[in-house]
Amino acid sequence: MSPQDAGKRAAGEAAALLVEDGMIVGLGTASTFAFFLDALSRRVKTEGLRVRGVPTSLASEREAARLGIPTVPLTPETAPDLTVDGADELDDNLFLIKGGGGALLREKLVARASAEMVVIADASKRVETLGAFPLPLAAVPFAVPLLLDALRREFEVDARWRLAPDGQPFLSDDGLAILDLPFGIIRRPALLEQRLRNLPGVVEVGLFVNLATRVLIGHHDGRVEELVRAVE
Repeated sequence: MSPQDAGKRAAGEAAALLVEDGMIVGLGTASTFAFFLDALSRRVKTEGLRVRGVPTSLASEREAARLGIPTVPLTPETAPDLTVDGADELDDNLFLIKGGGGALLREKLVARASAEMVVIADASKRVETLGAFPLPLAAVPFAVPLLLDALRREFEVDARWRLAPDGQPFLSDDGLAILDLPFGIIRRPALLEQRLRNLPGVVEVGLFVNLATRVLIGHHDGRVEELVRAVE
């Protein structure tokens, strides 16, 4: 196992220990999340832990079914007690860039509905300033040509419509185009999120500001570092 995967496993296993019997758990969509789901399924089998999951993608729904974890749709009655998800980047404010897997709309809906959001990551995801990872943006496909032009004119960023493995334009589970915006440095994430959301055709932005309540960062030696968001 690579040092990076060892860190992911350590974080995922630590997060699985936070789940209590009877909880509804938001199920993220990320490579690190797979380690959490595997650890959670072991607790279900060995401890008789009763949980229900709210998946943020068809992929996480299928994986939960494979591991024997029942899932439910997101409704006011099934708002998660806890959501566990990964991140493409995170800073010391616990602000995130998410959407590398294309599920940012459902991920944000579930995160906002949850009582708590725990992010799991290996140490490589922690950055001083967000933006090295291209910022994902979910958009109505019809609007993409106009959006690409607006992003170039208003933000001086050359966005790209993400491609699927077969070379065709990628569409999310909800039929949305995913644009990747290479900002390089994002100094004011909350303001940028607001400005991008104001563009016609934009459905969601992959900036998660003031949503994560804590972050578990796994290291290659099995150590897990915890960051907690200060609440004013």
